[in-house]
Amino acid sequence: MMKNAVLIHSVVLIFVLLSCRSNADFQVTEASVNNAIVATGVDPSSFFFSWKLASSEKKVVQTAYQIQVSEQNNFANQVWDSGKIRSEKSILVDYAGMELHPGQTYFWRVKTWDNYGNETSWSMIKTFTTGIFAKSDWSGAQWIAYDKLPEEKRIVPGIHLPGKSWRGKDQGSHKLPLLRKEFEVKEGLKQALVFVSGMGHYEMHLNGEKVGDRFLSPGWTNYDETILYNTFDCTDLLKTGKNAVGILLGNGFFIIPNERYRKTMTAYGNPMMIMKLKLVYEDGSEAEIVSDESWRTVPGPITFSSIFGGENYDARLEQAGWDQPEFDEVNWQKAIVVEPTTDELHPETDYPVKLTQELKPQKITKIENSNNSWLYDFGQNASGIFELTVKGNAGDTVVLTPAELIFEDGKVNQRATGRPHYYTYVLKGDGEEAWRPRFSFYGLRYIQVDGAVPASENGESNVPEIVSLKMLHNRNASPETGSFHTSFELFNQIYTLIKWAIESNFQSVLTDCPHREKLGWLEQSFLMGGSVHYNFDIYHLYCKIVDDMIEAQTANGLVPTIAPEYVLFDFANGDFRDSPEWGSAAVILPWLICKWYGDLEPMKKAWPMMERYVAYLESRSENHILDHGLGDWYDLGPERPGFPQLTPRALTATAIYFYDVKLMSEMAALIGKQDEVKHLTDLASEIKNAFNATFFNPETKIYSTGSQTAIAMPLVVGLVNENDHDAVVKTLVESIQNSGKALTAGDIGLNYLVKALQNNGLGELLFEMNARDDVPGYGFQLKKGATALTESWPALEVVSNNHLMLGHLMEWFYNGLGGIGQTEESVAYKEVKIEPQVVGGIAKTSASFESPYGTIRSVWQDAEATFELDIEIPVNTTAIIVLPAKNTDQVFESGKSLSDKPGIEFINQTDGEILLRTGSGQYSFEVVKNR
Repeated sequence: MMKNAVLIHSVVLIFVLLSCRSNADFQVTEASVNNAIVATGVDPSSFFFSWKLASSEKKVVQTAYQIQVSEQNNFANQVWDSGKIRSEKSILVDYAGMELHPGQTYFWRVKTWDNYGNETSWSMIKTFTTGIFAKSDWSGAQWIAYDKLPEEKRIVPGIHLPGKSWRGKDQGSHKLPLLRKEFEVKEGLKQALVFVSGMGHYEMHLNGEKVGDRFLSPGWTNYDETILYNTFDCTDLLKTGKNAVGILLGNGFFIIPNERYRKTMTAYGNPMMIMKLKLVYEDGSEAEIVSDESWRTVPGPITFSSIFGGENYDARLEQAGWDQPEFDEVNWQKAIVVEPTTDELHPETDYPVKLTQELKPQKITKIENSNNSWLYDFGQNASGIFELTVKGNAGDTVVLTPAELIFEDGKVNQRATGRPHYYTYVLKGDGEEAWRPRFSFYGLRYIQVDGAVPASENGESNVPEIVSLKMLHNRNASPETGSFHTSFELFNQIYTLIKWAIESNFQSVLTDCPHREKLGWLEQSFLMGGSVHYNFDIYHLYCKIVDDMIEAQTANGLVPTIAPEYVLFDFANGDFRDSPEWGSAAVILPWLICKWYGDLEPMKKAWPMMERYVAYLESRSENHILDHGLGDWYDLGPERPGFPQLTPRALTATAIYFYDVKLMSEMAALIGKQDEVKHLTDLASEIKNAFNATFFNPETKIYSTGSQTAIAMPLVVGLVNENDHDAVVKTLVESIQNSGKALTAGDIGLNYLVKALQNNGLGELLFEMNARDDVPGYGFQLKKGATALTESWPALEVVSNNHLMLGHLMEWFYNGLGGIGQTEESVAYKEVKIEPQVVGGIAKTSASFESPYGTIRSVWQDAEATFELDIEIPVNTTAIIVLPAKNTDQVFESGKSLSDKPGIEFINQTDGEILLRTGSGQYSFEVVKNR
């Protein structure tokens, strides 16, 4: 009897072990809090977990998960153990544990189970740090400064291009200070967390070392509404005994001097800072060092700084050891306590701007007919600064002037990018000296150096010698999400051209150019959104832009063309401030965040803004037609580009108004505002009827002027009646053919032109329009020597040559040629759609995209007899695959017919295409032609 009991027990144990088997191939590969790799500033009252999974098996679905959160990395003191939760959900999983403390680091891990009974091991232990939100959590830290801007000198909003009337009235003629504080650290330090902000920008040092690798921190905001702070774990930078903290402050957009080039002159206040350093010891005790009037300050070696105009640095004013302990502060004064522009001090949750790439000069030439002027050509137009290493005598001055173009005589050309913008460095005469600007940047390919010569050319001992000069590219450090390559080389070059423009304008806002403007023009955030999204994780940046728009919205509901709105563009009848195609980002961005990342919270937060904006548009409409704004900016017509020449602005304004209302009706249903759905649906219908009555010719089936934009935009946003659809598509094709298949759509229309052609099976025509260099377009720009996307189709030298707004072909590279997208009903790529467009005789294309669930990959080859498609679908998702085949007999996967692949479901067959459904995994499809 005992033997039988033992046997039964053993069988049960084996069954349990087998049913909960751990498969080494099934694992958690990435885990995040609030979609951040390193999560700081987490709101303890509301945050979420996400993770990605990997498995060598196909059709893997998560069936359960377990999350543990602890104050200790051994999980001895847990604040939440979810237990085993039966759910497929692996993104946006809300925290549901004990109340968490502000300003504290927590440890967490996750394990999951799948539909095969596999169980992952615990993920790698991850951390997150909660933010401090209440004023009391700052432990008495005060805003301090070297000096204070008199209230009567405050200029908010800024003055656009201040002219003669502002000459001599410089609000920015203040000192750019250093601030320092010494403090003691006792033995047994466990962790040191610092919470710090500086307006407009800061750089923090501990014991002579820079804290973090951020550039231009914190990010730009409306400083009357919100100031951002940063969090660092600086445990490794401290030592037992005496320590010192040092802060440098810069102007940024907080205060812009009335010197050199300035798009706007703004003065919120003089530079100021706040800091709290929290020390936690092994014995459980804590100590805090905060900013207050006990700090010491002095003017620093940065003698001029402007976000628009450049920077000056006098190395003779450096004070060695100023950021280290036991420094002599005898000539330093007490810091003063100042009032901030707002008490709304929020953690910066977006990825920081960093110096991400170093470029070396490709060519160095002496500028003819000049006195020691040298031109450094770095071969690439990009946002950036530089690092100069130079030798010379004390007092020698080197002037460095960046530019994206040069004149025929070899000198730099800033005519279209904001002039003058330059940097000066005064040597201290102490051997080799290295310097890089800290609080400004520009768009550049070239640097003209005056007052020094390259080391290899120095024949005069009294002239400073340039040991090296490097270009340093700055961009938002959001992780890259995509890759693309094709056998058609021109498209690879266009991809690179557009990507450099994206990177150069990818800061703490999406700028349109990295030199002249540096402002967050809103239309490109959604029109270029897909192109940016396929290349970078923009969840955090887009959530910030939503916040920026909420703060920028005016009392009457207007969402201006830029956010933050540092300056009011109220000239030209107000069209530069109030343009529906720009302000509609207030409605479209929350929708895109939900579509791309699955998060409804930004939509809920932005709903009041959306309601007020649509009501504002309705108040400005006449019989549901809007007729104001910038329209299809920079379309290609007979005149110099600017205001639209080919499409009435009333058409684009009203079309986007309709789209706003249509999206809001869908969003209302998603977030439980059912009472709003009917009103919004009815309003959208009324706008649609008015639009078609105004712009559509039912006899010719042509919209308005018949331009590419006039026809494409109604097709994409849903304004074309179903019974007219095919005829309208035909008129679009005719319009394109009548233009010689040349691009004419502008800033607004191009996005819709690309989508209209892609959505209607006209990828071949889209290929023909862009696979050329004989007319203004991408190839034309490359042929002219552009290395980043330019503002105008013909790459005019009199406008920007590094601009974001016309890069919409990038999105098609991924979801058209590469075929990577999601179904219409899907969010966060839960249901992937792979539908490559095989066009132009292209032999091969590969693309990959890092979705919230994991990597999606598509690689296809088109040969005479076969079409091959290799794909990768993430765990916990499904996919619809569209293949160019007439019947299933033509299709094989991993060498076997579909009838031998029960895991692949046949959906339907259309003329020349079949649709299949698969689960996760890697698949190799082959279509045998003419079978």
